[in-house]
Amino acid sequence: MDRRNFFKHGAASVARVVKERLQASCNARAQRWIRPPHALPEVDFLLACTRCDACVEACPHGVVFLLPLSCGVQVAGTPALDLAHKGCHLCDDWPCVAACQSKALQLPDAELPATLPILARVSIDPELCLPYQGPECGVCQGVCPQPAALLWDGAKPYIDSEKCVGCALCREACFLEEKAIRILSTHAQATPNP
Repeated sequence: MDRRNFFKHGAASVARVVKERLQASCNARAQRWIRPPHALPEVDFLLACTRCDACVEACPHGVVFLLPLSCGVQVAGTPALDLAHKGCHLCDDWPCVAACQSKALQLPDAELPATLPILARVSIDPELCLPYQGPECGVCQGVCPQPAALLWDGAKPYIDSEKCVGCALCREACFLEEKAIRILSTHAQATPNP
């Protein structure tokens, strides 16, 4: 290897390590929010997003909002999903993605099989869910758009984490003041909060 290729290879290796560490740092911070469907990986998303709010305006269900300055200057004004209060309807035409001119949100290659994006991790808190306490409920039954993601063992609901995409429509349907359905960012490592 000549000197030029040696330095070129070294610079590429350093750049790769820096990007990996930056991605890990951004992912750690991103535990507190959930990006809209088809968002690029966090570092690439932050570099691409122009904070134009077109995705917010395009969302017909008012689920996309802009992160406030309190989340940090690097992410302030970037879009996130309000899955604590509303569910993502996984719109057929992905209006939020279509509105993104900077391609921070982008559909996968058309030649690949169509799959829904994983938005979040969802779980049911048996301490709060009424069917686990004895009373019948079932208010979340039938709201899940993903086949076989929200299942029932007798009168008790449970979530198949392999099939659930984290749209939170089940959480939106839950009428309890402290929701029995927990939502957690795909970047998060800890136990979810209500």
